[in-house]
Amino acid sequence: MRLNDATPKKGSKHRPRRVGRGISAGQGASAGLGMRGQKSRSGGSTRPGFEGGQQPLYKRIPKLKHFTVINRRQYTTINVSKLASLPANTEVTLESLLGAGIVTSNKGPLKILGDGNLNVSLQVKAAAFTAGARSKIEAAGGSCEVVEANRG
Repeated sequence: MRLNDATPKKGSKHRPRRVGRGISAGQGASAGLGMRGQKSRSGGSTRPGFEGGQQPLYKRIPKLKHFTVINRRQYTTINVSKLASLPANTEVTLESLLGAGIVTSNKGPLKILGDGNLNVSLQVKAAAFTAGARSKIEAAGGSCEVVEANRG
């Protein structure tokens, strides 16, 4: 058996009803579409979502731009340039920066960003480092240690 051999069973298919071919044919004149109105005209009906000229629902509702992250990670950020004022071989943590007054508020775990230059060797302990910050700290002879951020 081939695909072209698959045909419907004899007598299961009916010919389509011929509408609008005169009153003696049964579905003459209005062809079962009613007397007047948009749905009785030729050319079918309206497109999906059409509301008769009223501003449709899909245009009335606000469009979603970006989904906000519900439990976003908040970091206390500081650039490498701010660490340059510290003395050499200092251990840098969030607590030591708050004590020195370099960072004024604790918004979460410490993250070191790579803007600026650093020429002092420091032992930095933070929750996250950018690639630029890590390379600048290590180039100055310091070390970067990732400490686990406290999830509050």
